[in-house]
Amino acid sequence: MIKWMGWLPLLALVTGSILADAADNERQRMSEAVERRASSAQFMGAVLVSRGQTTLLDKGYGNANLEWQMPNSSDTRFRLASLTKQFTAAGILLLKERGKIRIEDPISRYLPDAPAAWSSITILHLLTHTSGIPDLTTFEDFSEIVTRPTTPAKLVASLRNKPLDFPPGTDFRYSNSGYIVLGYVLEKISNQSYADFIRENIFIPLSMQNSGYDSNTQIVARRAQGYVQRTGSIAIADYIDMTVPFSAGGLYSTTSDLLRWERGLFDGHLLAASSLASMTTPFKKNYAFGVAVDSDTKGNEVIWHGGAIDGFSVFLAYVPAERLTVVVLANIEGAPAKAIAADLLAIANHNVPAISGD
Repeated sequence: MIKWMGWLPLLALVTGSILADAADNERQRMSEAVERRASSAQFMGAVLVSRGQTTLLDKGYGNANLEWQMPNSSDTRFRLASLTKQFTAAGILLLKERGKIRIEDPISRYLPDAPAAWSSITILHLLTHTSGIPDLTTFEDFSEIVTRPTTPAKLVASLRNKPLDFPPGTDFRYSNSGYIVLGYVLEKISNQSYADFIRENIFIPLSMQNSGYDSNTQIVARRAQGYVQRTGSIAIADYIDMTVPFSAGGLYSTTSDLLRWERGLFDGHLLAASSLASMTTPFKKNYAFGVAVDSDTKGNEVIWHGGAIDGFSVFLAYVPAERLTVVVLANIEGAPAKAIAADLLAIANHNVPAISGD
């Protein structure tokens, strides 16, 4: 036993060296995977990959503003598009924990003037895209709607007379409208604006100092300009009034702040364990509350969501078993954020063939 003990320091040194080499190889492969996309003008943005307390990749690519040649970085603020939905879901769960709302309640309890067609729609249905309320982005006049300032009340009013796509709870259909109604309910219950509630109850507690609700008129430091590829060249993306996406897609953040979000959420610094379990348990298809949940080829859960809004394409994934976070934020419309995230997950040995949609 004494003789074998003499080998332990050497064994530890060799093992540590092997692990370090493996980590360096992983970092190099991840960097090369993103560089391939960036060098071919497919991608411009910021990427962060973290496992536990170890950062594997944290880098900006291309420019936050092409006119001024300002580079992207981990502190560049990008529109989050549909990543906003998980913050809305967490806000609703915080209200539930405070006894202000019940997930099983019909929304008419909180919106007394809700139309008769909505009488059997519950908060749960809105959270899980099973309400049947049609998606605002599919409306014939949506191209006009997105260019005009609005209010949550007007947005919800525009949905009132639309026929449901299906009876509540019987099917799944992704609907930004459902999350707009959730934001409206959140404002009614909290007696705060959505922006103020999310800032005071999520961003400040988790030290997400570079996150907020986006605005077309306010000065936002280090905010990325959104771009689009057109006829072989890059142009500034179409205008969208940021009052329209509201609680379904109105937030902005950074890769570093989204890492704080994942750590705060899954380390139990924001929600009770029971609330987090509800948020990450699929209801229909693979969708839970503001996030989708799939399994990788090893059987580990991968909790993810993507998003797209004029000028931006984003993707966020988390593997609880390894505390692995993958953040891809692009300020070019149609950028392969999801494909880049899938590449990075595969390099981290978390191939997830089931990931599809936003």
